[in-house]
Amino acid sequence: MKTDFPLPPPKYSPPLDPDFRPPALANRAFRQEVEASGVGVPLVIGLERSGGAFSRYETLIYPDDHPRAEANLPYVERIVKFLLWQKGGHTLYIGDSRKVGASLRQIYSPTGQRSFDYFFMGEKVYLRPFRMVVCRVHEVPHANERTRALGRHLDGYRIGFDLGASDIKVSAVAHGKPVFSKEIVWEPTQQRDPNYHFVRILTALKEAAAHLPRVDAIGGSSAGVYVENQPRVASLYRGIPSRRFDEIRTMFLRIRDEFGAPLEVVNDGEVTALAGSMSIEDNGILGIAMGSSEAAGYVNMEGNITDWLNELAFAPADYNPNAPIDEWSGDRGVGALYFSQQCVFRLAPKVGLHPIGDTKAARLESVQAHLEAGHEGARKIWETIGVYLGYALAHYADFYELKHVLILGRVTSGKGGEIILEQANRVLEGEFPELARRIRVRLPDEKSRRVGQSIAAASLPEIPKG
Repeated sequence: MKTDFPLPPPKYSPPLDPDFRPPALANRAFRQEVEASGVGVPLVIGLERSGGAFSRYETLIYPDDHPRAEANLPYVERIVKFLLWQKGGHTLYIGDSRKVGASLRQIYSPTGQRSFDYFFMGEKVYLRPFRMVVCRVHEVPHANERTRALGRHLDGYRIGFDLGASDIKVSAVAHGKPVFSKEIVWEPTQQRDPNYHFVRILTALKEAAAHLPRVDAIGGSSAGVYVENQPRVASLYRGIPSRRFDEIRTMFLRIRDEFGAPLEVVNDGEVTALAGSMSIEDNGILGIAMGSSEAAGYVNMEGNITDWLNELAFAPADYNPNAPIDEWSGDRGVGALYFSQQCVFRLAPKVGLHPIGDTKAARLESVQAHLEAGHEGARKIWETIGVYLGYALAHYADFYELKHVLILGRVTSGKGGEIILEQANRVLEGEFPELARRIRVRLPDEKSRRVGQSIAAASLPEIPKG
C-alpha cells in the first residue's frame, strides 16, 4: 500500500498488533477526501460470472490528471481484490479510469503481483482465461445478481453430508428430524486417486440411506469453490493430479445419478449461514467460521443463497504495508491470517507461548488451555482477534447487506468466543455506532446447534412435485 494513501490508526488498537490499519477506516478516509475535493469522478467495477451473472460496485475517485490521482490505485486495487473473492468473476470491468485500468491489467496478469488471483479466477474456478475490460462508465453492463432459494426444504426422506479434512459427517433426515448420524474418518488431502473420494462418499451416503425407506433428496456441504454442483477448487482434492481432476469435477453428478434423486452440494460456509438463518428465523446473515482458515457464507435479505464465492480468507483485512504474507496467495493482510488458527499461532510467540502438538488442532488446544487457565497473554491473543473482527465487520458491511453475523469454529470455542464477541462489539459501538445498532453479532446458541449443519445441508434440494 502506497504511503500517499490515507491509513488512519484505529481508535481501538489490537493489543498485540499496534500497526494494524483497518480497511474500513482507510476507505472511508479516502472517500471523504475525494468528496471534499469536489472534483471526484465516478468509477464502476464490474464482475462477470457464469450464466450471465454480473455484479457492479460504484465509487468516486480523483480524475486521472489530478495531483492526488496516484492514491486512486491502492484504493481501487484493494476493492477489486475484495470483490473478486467475495463475488468471483472471470471478467473484470473497470470504467472509467484508463490509468487505473492499465495498472490493474498488469497487476492481475500471469506475471503480475496478483498472478495467483488471475489463474484462480480464470482457469480454476470459471474454466476460462481471466480477462479485464477497461471502458467508459456507461459501457459497464447492468447488475444481474443470481440467487437461489436453496434450503429450508424439510419434507420427505433426505440425506445430509458434510465433507471435512478429517471426517465425513452424514445424516439421514426424515421430515426434518435426524434419524441417523455418523462421522466417518477419512484422509482425503493426500489421495491421488479420484476414485478414493467417490467410493468413500458414496459408501457413506448408502449407509445413511439404509436408515430411510427411500431417498428423496441429497444435500451436502464442503470446503472449497463449487459451481453448479461441481468442485472447482478445494483443499480436499489437492492431491489429485490436474489431468484427472475432471473425475472430481463430475463426481457429485455421478452420485446424483446413482441415487436417482436431486442433489445439491455447496460451500460449507453457505450451509453454515443457512443453518443460522433457519435457527434464528431471519435473513441477512453472514456466517464466519474460524478454523484452519476463515470460511464464510451468506444468506441475503430475501433468504436466498447467492452464486458468490464468499472466500473471505483471501479478502483484505489489514492495509498495513508490513502486514503478514499469506503463503498460498502471496498477498498481505488477508482474512486467513486474522480469523483462524493461523492467527493464534502468529500471535502466540508475542506473549511467550509456543503452540505444541502433532496436529494444528492440538496446537490450538495447547494455547486455548492457557486461556482457560487465565493466562493474561493468551487473553490478549483473543482480544486482538476480536478487535480485528470488529473492524472487519465494518469493512464487510460495505459489501454485504447485514442484520446478523454468526461466528463459530474451533478458534471461538471455550472462553475465546466470548472474548472475541466482546471486543468486536466494543469496536462497533465505539467506532461504528450506526452499524452496532443495525447488526447483531452472535455465537451459536443451543437452537442453532439443534438445527445443525446436517439438517441444513439435507434441506438444500427441493423435491420435484409428483
